[in-house]
Amino acid sequence: MSEPLTPEEEQTCLRLARRALEYHFETGLPLRSPVRSGPLKAKRGAFVTLTVDGELRGCIGYPLPVKPLDETIIEMAVAAATQDTRFEPLAAGEMDRLKIEISVLGLPERTEADQVEVGRHGIIVSKGYFRGLLLPQVPLEHHWDRETFLRHGCLKAGLPPEEWKRGAEIETFTAQVFSE
Repeated sequence: MSEPLTPEEEQTCLRLARRALEYHFETGLPLRSPVRSGPLKAKRGAFVTLTVDGELRGCIGYPLPVKPLDETIIEMAVAAATQDTRFEPLAAGEMDRLKIEISVLGLPERTEADQVEVGRHGIIVSKGYFRGLLLPQVPLEHHWDRETFLRHGCLKAGLPPEEWKRGAEIETFTAQVFSE
């Protein structure tokens, strides 16, 4: 388990995400991270969630630690703004109404459905080629209980909602969530 980020490191992550978006809109190029060492250079999974006026506008991330955290945040901030197929790409004019939330993920662990704790765990539901991930804050935002959370995990994976009872694999993870 990785050490939690300090409040200062959280603020650095949020500034990196916002700067990555500003740089993208200014130049069309990816921002190069100014971070040279420390905890933000450790490989960590992370998601960047973007809202405008309180409405979701994009959420994309890496569930597994494939890149250093600073690079993941820069890349996923721009991806959430431009590649989330559920939404039109973010416009530069929306930046002043934009709120950034970052979820830094712990490693997923296989678990049983009755071990899923709403408000503590995010879930990954998978069966065959189908896979869906919901962050730990999602069931709290929608006032879901465990079964509703698992059903929505199945739907996110493209599976029937009750598939969690019929052999779909369930993994849980924790996340350090912070926002502007």
